[in-house]
Amino acid sequence: MTNNLWNDLKLKFFKSGNPVFLYIGINAAAFVVVSLLSVVFYYSGRDGFIDGLVKEYLAFPSAPGLWLTRFYTVLTYQFFHKDFFHILFNMLWLYWMGQIFLDFVKPRQFHFVYLAGGILGAVFYALIFNLVPVFITSVNVPLIGSSAAVMAVFAAAATLVPNYSLRLMFLGDVKIKYLLLVYILLDLIGTTKMNAGGSLSHLGGVLFGFIYIKLLQSGTDLSSLFERKPKLKVVRNNGVKKQTSTINQKEVDAILDKISKSGYDQLSKEEKDTLFKASKN
Repeated sequence: MTNNLWNDLKLKFFKSGNPVFLYIGINAAAFVVVSLLSVVFYYSGRDGFIDGLVKEYLAFPSAPGLWLTRFYTVLTYQFFHKDFFHILFNMLWLYWMGQIFLDFVKPRQFHFVYLAGGILGAVFYALIFNLVPVFITSVNVPLIGSSAAVMAVFAAAATLVPNYSLRLMFLGDVKIKYLLLVYILLDLIGTTKMNAGGSLSHLGGVLFGFIYIKLLQSGTDLSSLFERKPKLKVVRNNGVKKQTSTINQKEVDAILDKISKSGYDQLSKEEKDTLFKASKN
């Protein structure tokens, strides 16, 4: 039974081909491993040892003197969290906004927005923390969590399909552009509070998500730098006609490009039906 459960989890989170589930799986796995190690060291009389290691070597440092030796932390910091509620709310928002975003873009574009959004969130945080006098301190303030990456996905989705609505308890249908605006305001206020670094990284992620979609709509796809070029293959023609798939991938890609440039509302009924069928396969 345990073996079947493990196989089901691997299939769902790591082999489904869905980047939303992939990042949820990676974040959850990192949290479980760190939490279990923390329990082991707690009972061995070394409480806080694992948390200290994560903050020292995996969190992104605010101190410029550590950037050269901790350069890799612009990626690693995105996959570790302070506590259960920190990861819970980040993963919930990643699931909700990630699924919306993935309905209109290619997986490659989703990967790029998530990872690059997290990186730019860290860079934005580092610049503000070291250039704005009110934040300058001799103490290293480590940054940790996937919030900047999630906010980049959130902002990209809200920029691409701003009038997409979610039904919220007590509020009814709310357009995601208004949800994003509320979060931006809260983060602006948050820059004056204890978790100023986290709020700054969120704003950096939002800025990247917005810029990425605006560039995409103008015809520039930054993620195309990482697009795999198809390899040429020699195929013998035996006179047997190959059965064509009911879903033409080129047609789907053309529809996704149209959404990126003009928005979902500009699709014809036939194009929407084609996209719906493709999402079911």
